[in-house]
Amino acid sequence: MPVSGVRYMLLQETMPPFEGPGMGTWVVIIAVIILQIAAWWKMFEKAGQPGWAAIIPIYNMYVVCKVAGKPGWWVILLLIPLINIIVFFLVSLGVARNFGKGALFAIGLFFLGFIFYPILGFGSAQYQPVIT
Repeated sequence: MPVSGVRYMLLQETMPPFEGPGMGTWVVIIAVIILQIAAWWKMFEKAGQPGWAAIIPIYNMYVVCKVAGKPGWWVILLLIPLINIIVFFLVSLGVARNFGKGALFAIGLFFLGFIFYPILGFGSAQYQPVIT
């Protein structure tokens, strides 16, 4: 057996098998998901939309578009790779604007939604749609 084969065999024996995420990781993931659903629920209610829409996939993005003041058909654009990045950023800008926040808050919604959507939902921000 060549030397490189022995070295490879030794590496295989010393490396532990990959077992996936542990229980603590799953607890954190589930907690973040529940917090996000609760934040969207509160945000939807502040915007006069049904709160339960937060738990319905795709429909919740339709409601987010409505809260942002964008047409509902933008949901189709959110399903197209690469275009969805631009569209979601524009939706984030619309949501921030309609809650009286600025562009920096919209950037926070886009990159750190799990922090900024709870700020909108549970904070003192009021929904005041800007008519364009």
